Amino acid sequence: MAKYLYILLIAVVFTSCSEYQKALKSEDLKLKYEVADKMYESGKYAKAIRLIEQISPSYKGKRQAEKLFYMYPMALYNTKQYYTAGYQFEYFTSTYPMSEKLEEASFLGAKSYYMLSPKYSLDQESTYKALDKLQRFIDRFPNSQFMPEANLLVKELNEKLEKKAFEIAKQYHTTAEYFGDFNAAIKSLDNFILDHPGTIFKEDALYYKFDAAYTLAINSVQSKKLERLEAAKGHYAALIKFAPETKYRKEADEKLEKLNAELQQISK
Repeated sequence: MAKYLYILLIAVVFTSCSEYQKALKSEDLKLKYEVADKMYESGKYAKAIRLIEQISPSYKGKRQAEKLFYMYPMALYNTKQYYTAGYQFEYFTSTYPMSEKLEEASFLGAKSYYMLSPKYSLDQESTYKALDKLQRFIDRFPNSQFMPEANLLVKELNEKLEKKAFEIAKQYHTTAEYFGDFNAAIKSLDNFILDHPGTIFKEDALYYKFDAAYTLAINSVQSKKLERLEAAKGHYAALIKFAPETKYRKEADEKLEKLNAELQQISK
């Protein structure tokens, strides 16, 4: 039984390949369309793409064109050709604004740009473009079935931009350890918090701001030491107020003890 099933499978694959090769070499547009449709429906997207690209110029304006120009970006999307897919989804939505596939195509077009967004450490031009496309989709289809996913994608992209901004601000803290410019570190982290009040990195930013203020105070000249020690304690208080159970509690408390010891020494 297994032998016959194997033979049948080979026969189906061979027939499919033969059918595709025949359509590929044929001048018959109808045959190419039918086989492209068949390849698409069976998940053979690369083959469907090749056939669609052969016939798409001839089908513009025809009745079958809408389906053809929907299958094309879908096949590109499913083969992870996101840049071209995004462009082709936009072509479809602008050409067929009354299509029943408009909402889906609009969402997947925006999602194509999301898929092109790189990791946070790289240039984020594609991320900003993806956010723009997703926001346009959200504004146009506020009741869409894709809204939960669209909102999630926007959240992920915004967090990526926040991560990049935080790492840039944190870099001032890192370089301050070598060059001693802790004021720049404090200002940079403070600006990050002001620009991103609801950021998931607020706890980290508050701690590194406190740490920079602590180091600045401990190593300060005597004439500025009292003022800077008190300022550092204020940054500690801001951290604990925001996150009483902060993951930095142990380090922060140890630094607070040293700040209080320095203050006691000054008072003597």
